[in-house]
Amino acid sequence: MKKYIFIFLMFILMSCSSSQTITLATTTSLQDSGLLDSLIPEFEKDTGIKVKVIARGTGEALEIAKRGDADLLFVHSKEKEEEFIKRGYGLKRIEIMYNDFLIVGPPRDPANIKNLAYNDPIKAFKLIYENKAKFISRGDESGTHQREKKIWQEANIDQKWENYIDSGLGMGQVLNMASEKGAYTLTDRATYITMKNSLNLDVLSQNSSLLINQYSIVLLNPNKIHHNYDLAKKFVDWILSDKGQKIIKEYGLDKYGQPLFNLNKKR
Repeated sequence: MKKYIFIFLMFILMSCSSSQTITLATTTSLQDSGLLDSLIPEFEKDTGIKVKVIARGTGEALEIAKRGDADLLFVHSKEKEEEFIKRGYGLKRIEIMYNDFLIVGPPRDPANIKNLAYNDPIKAFKLIYENKAKFISRGDESGTHQREKKIWQEANIDQKWENYIDSGLGMGQVLNMASEKGAYTLTDRATYITMKNSLNLDVLSQNSSLLINQYSIVLLNPNKIHHNYDLAKKFVDWILSDKGQKIIKEYGLDKYGQPLFNLNKKR
């Protein structure tokens, strides 16, 4: 009899444990930057809720959520997020923080984009194309890939050209690949700063409105997707709390001498 009671109690404990876990579908750039490693342990400690992270490109993260394999999204592709909500999969998009994208490349800069009179990513992409320089794309429908495609479109260039490498890889892997091959790529600032000491890549174009990189949390629609909405909402509330905001605001200061993200104003 005692044996059965023990098994029953273990079952209850395991059920409680699993019910206090959320799955966060997010971007490889947030994972590679290290920010989640600062946020999640503090959230778990304060709430007792465990967080499982699935880091993919934003496009794949949205598909994971559609299938009901995530409880929450933390991504960076505004158009795709708004489409996700419009189609009924999401309830609300909450802008949390932003930084920017950078065009990085080999220090010798064969396309000569660093000497542009203005920080013009469209002109920079045109010069990369015209000089037949190597360019490595995420190629994974991530937020970074979406922005890259937008710049090629603005430049009126079909990106499927000689020396254009469609990698299908995450941000950290693409930076390593670009460094090894002496290629250009588009990256988020946080991942680049985190990795730059191990890379042979310089920042060659930045500070353009076209390169703003907005990160948002998307709450899923419980009427459309079966998930743990209540625990997901607790994660959002914690991120927007003074403690969560402070961690984001100060992340990178100690190690890199600068914050890697800027906070959006609370709404």
